[in-house]
Amino acid sequence: MRFHVVLLVLAILLVFTGCNKDSQDATTSKPTPYVISIPKFFPTELNIPPDNPMTVEGVELGRYLFYDGRISGRTEPDSLMSCSTCHVQAHSFVCGIDNPRFPGGHPYGLTGILTPHFMLPMINLVWVNNGYLWNGSLAPGNPLQAKRRLEDICWMAIVAPHEMYGDTNRSTTLIQSINGYPELFEKAFGSRTVTVKNMGRAIAQFVRTLISADSRFDRFLEGKVQLSEKERKGYVLFMTETGGDCFHCHGGEGNPLFTTNLFYNNGMDSIFGDPNDRYGFTGNAMDVGAYVAPTLRNVAFTAPYMHDGRFKTLDEVINFYSSGVVWSSSINPLMHHVSTHGVQLTPSQKSDLKDFILTLTDSSFVTKTAFARPSGFPDEK
Repeated sequence: MRFHVVLLVLAILLVFTGCNKDSQDATTSKPTPYVISIPKFFPTELNIPPDNPMTVEGVELGRYLFYDGRISGRTEPDSLMSCSTCHVQAHSFVCGIDNPRFPGGHPYGLTGILTPHFMLPMINLVWVNNGYLWNGSLAPGNPLQAKRRLEDICWMAIVAPHEMYGDTNRSTTLIQSINGYPELFEKAFGSRTVTVKNMGRAIAQFVRTLISADSRFDRFLEGKVQLSEKERKGYVLFMTETGGDCFHCHGGEGNPLFTTNLFYNNGMDSIFGDPNDRYGFTGNAMDVGAYVAPTLRNVAFTAPYMHDGRFKTLDEVINFYSSGVVWSSSINPLMHHVSTHGVQLTPSQKSDLKDFILTLTDSSFVTKTAFARPSGFPDEK
């Protein structure tokens, strides 16, 4: 009889142990892998650090944080600032030249201090391996110590005077206090504790999903549409040294990103003395006046152009490369036509080149629901 009682007790213990284990597994379940679908003809090498793998839960959390003004650590309506305050989807995640808050398209922080440069679009950044921002770094310093990760953007935006000018402790404390966020952090990273590190990891995951690959030119490469005669002529100009000579820096056939993501002194005047050019980061004299070649995808939405926003229209950009290039000792060797101040395009060639560049417009990118402000934000206590 005692033996049967012992067996019964053991059986009950096993049942409760199994229930507890199931309960533990339910609360510590692993996040769901998020698989990036690489578009046809795109590079297969993605910049996803091993310590921040893409997950469905991480992307969801990052999307909330990207659009939540409380990330600044403030609650007053006139002091809220989020990533999306400046990075507006309708303009391919730059603020836009017609932004009522930032006239002319030059954003500034809660202090009123302007950002060092105008904005770069958040397009296809998962393929960037040479550093971010115009000079290739997320923070000044030695190139060997470069922060080349999107994960670093979050804390920099929180503390920078030209952005949120806040305090990371205040930001994490506020986000921690908002009903819903601890659960989202637990699902994404296995801990209900809000940290700046995990905020940055989540936002970086969301930003890596911002992929543009549905332009008219993409559909042309897939054989779904044909380019017009003017667009074809513009493509030839884009791809030839004796034409527009654009492809060296902005890619083209074989490089659907339409940027090399490298840095060039492209012959602009008044570019010297900027402490945030490539030289200010590397200390290499040949990097004076050098900045990254931005992607040409969706340039229809991303005016103004260049690091200093000097060109308001695409026509002005084409005119510059046609006849406005200025020689300097650090001009990039790929600027083959500097001796004639540019490629000297005719009016009809300029028109053709512009028509081709506009085939890189991806309207679905600026309207895609998955990139937009989500509904059902976590509520404040």
